[in-house]
Amino acid sequence: MANKPHTAPAKKKAPPAEQTSSAIEEQIAAFIKSGGEIEQINRGVSGQTSLAGPKHITLGKKATES
Repeated sequence: MANKPHTAPAKKKAPPAEQTSSAIEEQIAAFIKSGGEIEQINRGVSGQTSLAGPKHITLGKKATES
């Protein structure tokens, strides 16, 4: 008798987007009611700051100087 292959348990189905949107709206309303403020951020602006600076990646073989 062959062994059955092991399978992962089924993942729970995500709630419909309508439920998720209404839950977010309720959370926003509760936040504002408790005195919270929402700050509008312009498109393309990131809230993440990096102290490391840009990373340069070079692919391929390193050129040798003669």
